[in-house]
Amino acid sequence: MKKYLLIFMFFLSGSLMAQNFQLHYDMGKDRHYYTSTVEMFKPDEYGSTFLFIDMDYNRGGNKSASLGYMEIARYVNLPFVKGLSATVQYNDGMIYNKDLDKDFPLGQVWLAGFSYPIDLGFVTLNTDLLYRADYLSESKANAQLTTVWFKSFFDNRINFTGFMDIWSTKQAGKNQVVLLTEPQIWFNVVNHLAVGSEVEISNNFVPGKTSVQVNPTVAAKWTF
Repeated sequence: MKKYLLIFMFFLSGSLMAQNFQLHYDMGKDRHYYTSTVEMFKPDEYGSTFLFIDMDYNRGGNKSASLGYMEIARYVNLPFVKGLSATVQYNDGMIYNKDLDKDFPLGQVWLAGFSYPIDLGFVTLNTDLLYRADYLSESKANAQLTTVWFKSFFDNRINFTGFMDIWSTKQAGKNQVVLLTEPQIWFNVVNHLAVGSEVEISNNFVPGKTSVQVNPTVAAKWTF
């Protein structure tokens, strides 16, 4: 699932605002369906707001929506440390099970914590350390580490961006660590239009899968 791919704009002008629409074709094993993503980033004098909505199109028949997922994150600048912000986030969604022909909730997830940009010289990692309250986890007190990156090349012609999430959960009496990362590369064809690819790499994220999963896409993006 796409996530936080505009947070790099925290480091740009506070007057900047951006939205984009992405259409991905998932080429992973047993997947082969489309996913649309709408993202919005809006800074203000107190911090910034980021949200995205994902839709998978893999229901039987006419391939209508089989998953709906959203995340919204609010960041508030803290005055006593430059770059430090507090954040509250909410995730939720529904997924369709083809075998049972039924929709199931993905479960509410509330997150709260702090965000700080870590400058590595060649790239800046915007890093969140979060308390995670996951409705579907048997342990209600979990933790999550999120890091987001953005790097441009050739006068912003090519952009390398993405995120990595690591969080704890408890399922069927077993404590687990979940890894999800989605690096993306985009080639800006003309103003507003880019083409590229995303690779979803995960462990303990896809239900019923215990090995590392790698699912690439081909995609187009329009920035408003």
